[in-house]
Amino acid sequence: MQVFLDSDTDGQIGVTGENYLIPHQLEGFSGLGSPGSSTQDNEMTSGKPLKISSVKAGAMMSLAIDNLGALWMWGNCPHPSESKPLEGEFSLVSSVAPVPVWSFHGHTVVKVACGNEHVVALVSAGETYEGGDLICYSWGGNNHGQLGMGDTVGRLHPEVIETFNSDSPWEVYEIACGASHTALLTKRKGPSDTLESFCWTFGLGDNGQLGHGTTQNLLSPELVRGLPQSIFLVSVDCGLFHTSVVSSAGEVWSWGMEKGLGLCPDSRFIGPDSGDALSPLLIPCNGLHDHRFREPLQVACGAAHTVLVADAGYKLWSWGRGRSGVLGNGQTVDCYAPSVVLWPLLSDDFREEEADNRGPDGHSKEKNPEESAEIDKRLSAAMEEMKLLQSRLSIMERYVSILHGAIFGKPFLEQEIPSSLQNSGTFDIAKEWENMLDSSDQRKLARLEMFYRDMLAGVKDKLMKRRIQEIVQECLKSTASRTTE
Repeated sequence: MQVFLDSDTDGQIGVTGENYLIPHQLEGFSGLGSPGSSTQDNEMTSGKPLKISSVKAGAMMSLAIDNLGALWMWGNCPHPSESKPLEGEFSLVSSVAPVPVWSFHGHTVVKVACGNEHVVALVSAGETYEGGDLICYSWGGNNHGQLGMGDTVGRLHPEVIETFNSDSPWEVYEIACGASHTALLTKRKGPSDTLESFCWTFGLGDNGQLGHGTTQNLLSPELVRGLPQSIFLVSVDCGLFHTSVVSSAGEVWSWGMEKGLGLCPDSRFIGPDSGDALSPLLIPCNGLHDHRFREPLQVACGAAHTVLVADAGYKLWSWGRGRSGVLGNGQTVDCYAPSVVLWPLLSDDFREEEADNRGPDGHSKEKNPEESAEIDKRLSAAMEEMKLLQSRLSIMERYVSILHGAIFGKPFLEQEIPSSLQNSGTFDIAKEWENMLDSSDQRKLARLEMFYRDMLAGVKDKLMKRRIQEIVQECLKSTASRTTE
């Protein structure tokens, strides 16, 4: 693969010259006329600048959809260059200013996603988007089959993914790209008695990020069959090496690299307890809502962490690698089960009061300054108290999850709380220990034994080192005393 780079920058920030430490306005957008028309002609015809309706960023490229449905891209892009690559060879071209993707001229680009080197887009079949007429295109790097074309040949121009062409029974409505894999959400075309949808994946699978129970790559889209039947998936996203989906019922599934999932914190274990999930794994909500997240809206994946917007936007959950404070829970440690992001959450009392303060037309009523100041004071105090409680709860949840995960290789669930503590508020540790041993299967007992042996070996090793240090100190003192005499 050839890569053509700019001498100063790869162009991913959309301007020439040095890198910028503060936001810099992009000025490369202009009205689109037709392929070959000049920028001056386009500006004279349009009369006003374009608006941006959606943006996406990949490893070294950026994309934007304007309000007219045109797609723009800049950075290291799969785009034809003046220097023609060799036949059958794919190239990335560095563009320091937004350039339009002319392949979709005359159509409406509705959604776009991008990975390290590949792009996937949903484009209307006709000039305008009327709903239900989207066709799925992909182009760019394809060394792992992430374009879904059935081969590993890169494409400089968008091509239709044949599984989702205009004659396909499937309608694609959500797309996501990982570093070198792709995930799509589809539903059946036409009227249906059941509200259900399906997840498809393809591309790189070495960490199980495709969810098909293997670590093999897939060159064409395949259904993820580890998900429950008759569900509707509202959102999908991909991290570097993991994938997550959330259903309208509030259930979240993830698969792929363990550090982005909240799985076993010790990836030494092999077999069914290995760190990577090769099939969809249901992520628990710590038992707060019957293991479901209430009113989920969107799931988003970072390199090795996941964030969920739930409670109709009033609450955020996160889990995975926590360095640099990326989880937003007040800590910088890894979190192996969902924890609440320290987000200013309005209580039910304030929501009701906000509703009461609206007039018949839906607009807010005028408040006198004293009343507004009192409400602000109460709201600020409630938020501070909630942050403190959430921080303490988050610390306890992480401690329990890490300890439980280190022993059993999975997050702690609410149903695992001992019955004596659930019912009476007291805890008979001897009785519950016997109950746990009696109810444990052979594999769980083996894990307990292994953890006990590792812990005991560590304690003995530490005691031995301290005893050696004490002996050395005693010898040094004795030697010093004899020398003095």
